[in-house]
Amino acid sequence: MTAQASQATKAATIFIDGEAGTTGLEIRERLAGVHGISVMSIDPDRRKDKSARAEMMRNVDLTVLCLPDDAAREAVALANDLGADAPKIIDASTAHRVAPGWVYGFAEMGPAQADAIRNATRVANPGCYPTGGIALIRPLVETGIIPADYPLTVNAVSGYSGGGRSMIESYVAGTAPPFELYGLGMEHKHVPELQKYSGLTRRPIFVPSVANYYKGMLVSVPLHLDTLPGKPSLRDIEHVLDERYRSSELVRVIPDPSAHTGRLDAESLNDTDKLELYVFGKPELNQAVLVARLDNLGKGAAGAAVQNIKLMLGLG
Repeated sequence: MTAQASQATKAATIFIDGEAGTTGLEIRERLAGVHGISVMSIDPDRRKDKSARAEMMRNVDLTVLCLPDDAAREAVALANDLGADAPKIIDASTAHRVAPGWVYGFAEMGPAQADAIRNATRVANPGCYPTGGIALIRPLVETGIIPADYPLTVNAVSGYSGGGRSMIESYVAGTAPPFELYGLGMEHKHVPELQKYSGLTRRPIFVPSVANYYKGMLVSVPLHLDTLPGKPSLRDIEHVLDERYRSSELVRVIPDPSAHTGRLDAESLNDTDKLELYVFGKPELNQAVLVARLDNLGKGAAGAAVQNIKLMLGLG
């Protein structure tokens, strides 16, 4: 019997460090329906006890970090001190997304990415915004439709669940505005991974926003087609995206979006792990808007984490 088959015959154990947060709770709920996985919980009174957390890590197959960046770095240091007893780790924070030695956990990013995740011991779960942006941009950069140094702008809107505890509390309390731009200091924490894994050499302008609904996300990339090499058509772009994701169960290119009314609802994929890609535009104007739609807590967070958990444990 192979090691993978042997592992699949018994329940793999998982510790979610930070399971009381939004992403942690979502991951735990999703794992409840996954055969072959047992989630271990720490005593709530000891959730900040380093020795207790280290002992939990020592006794599980995989640990998921749903922590602020500094706490995630501390947790990785605790795991490293365990040596051969250290578990596999998925970090849902921003701390290790562009760090050496970590595999980026967007399984559909390229043909070999799922296997890289399967063979990894350290995986950085992607950010929700970059998941949509990378899915749209990377195939076009790799095929030369978009030059790596092209000046791109990426716009996005998310439900408030993606903004952390303080943002969620402000919206629940009714003290937050119905819509706002943020990250206008040009230093949003998702930009480094968005640039690196899209294959861009020029830093993109990223304009995120949040609206008064719980979850659901749209990421859009506007393009002047006549400024791109070869002046690609809308169908050229759609074809490249379709070729990349045709075999994916979760990522789908929606053909001929002209059938839409010119509007796109951000919440239609909520409670799924799907990612939809659209190529809108008008040929006679040589303009296009590429759009990715996803649940920021699904494919943008917990759904991606569960997908990576299954890959790393040989269950998917």
